[in-house]
Amino acid sequence: MTATAAEDWKHWSDGRAAAVSAPHGQLALTGTHWLEPEPAEIPGLPGRWWADAEGIRVRAAAGDGITVAGADGPVDGEVLLRPDSDPAADTATLGDLLLVPIEREGELALRVFDPAAPRRFAFAGISAHPYAPEWAVPAVFTPFEDETQSVVVPNADGKDRPLAVTGQIAFTVAGEHRTLTVSRSGKRLSGVIADASSGIDTYRFRFITLPEPDAEGRTVLDLNRAYLPPCAFSDHFICPFPPPGNRLDFVVEAGEKQVLSR
Repeated sequence: MTATAAEDWKHWSDGRAAAVSAPHGQLALTGTHWLEPEPAEIPGLPGRWWADAEGIRVRAAAGDGITVAGADGPVDGEVLLRPDSDPAADTATLGDLLLVPIEREGELALRVFDPAAPRRFAFAGISAHPYAPEWAVPAVFTPFEDETQSVVVPNADGKDRPLAVTGQIAFTVAGEHRTLTVSRSGKRLSGVIADASSGIDTYRFRFITLPEPDAEGRTVLDLNRAYLPPCAFSDHFICPFPPPGNRLDFVVEAGEKQVLSR
C-alpha cells in the first residue's frame, strides 16, 4: 500500500461523509412526491402541483414564497419546472427547503430536501473497512454486442424498473475470477453489487464506479470505493437492486459498510 493511495482513499471517504450530510445532501431528503396530471397539494408545501408532457407545473401566489432558481422573485401564477432529465433542469426553494423535479421512466416527481431532516442531525458517519490495496484490481470491460441493454430489477421503493446496462467487467480478486454487469456513466463505468456480507455486516447492496476503460477495455475495480446507495441515507430514494449475476458469493472486506447514527 502506498501512502498516496491510502491518503487518496481517506480524502474520498471524508468527502463522501461531507457530501451526504450537507444541508441539501442525501440525508436531507424528506419526500419524493409522484405527481398526476390533475393539480393537487403536496403535504407541507403551498400551491398546487401537477405533471404534464413538459415537466412539473406549480400554481402559487407570491406570498407563498416559492422561488425558482434564477428567477427575479417568487412564483406568482403558474410556472413550469423542468426535471433532472432535461439539460436545462430547474430547482426551486421555499425558505431553507430545496425542491428538485425528477423524471424516472416517464413519471415525474418533486423531491424535497430539508436541512432540518432528523436523519441529517442523527448522522454520525459512515462505517467502512480500512483501506486495503489487494481489493483494487485490474479489470477488463467487454461491451455487449447490442451496446445498451435493459434488465428489469427491483428498486428500493418496491417497484420493478428497467436498469440500463452496457457490458461486463472481468477481474480476479481474493483468488476468485468473476464478472459483473455494469453501465456507462458518462465516460466511466458504474455498477450495483452485493456480496456475502450484504444485509449482514454491510448494507443490502452497494454502488461502484470505475475509470473510463482504455482502447483495450482495461480499467480498475477498486472495491475500497464501493459506496452506499442514496437509499441507505433516506427512504425516499428509489435505488435499483443488483442485476442478476452481480451478487458475489464471498465477503468483500472493502468499502463502505453502514450509516452510523447517534
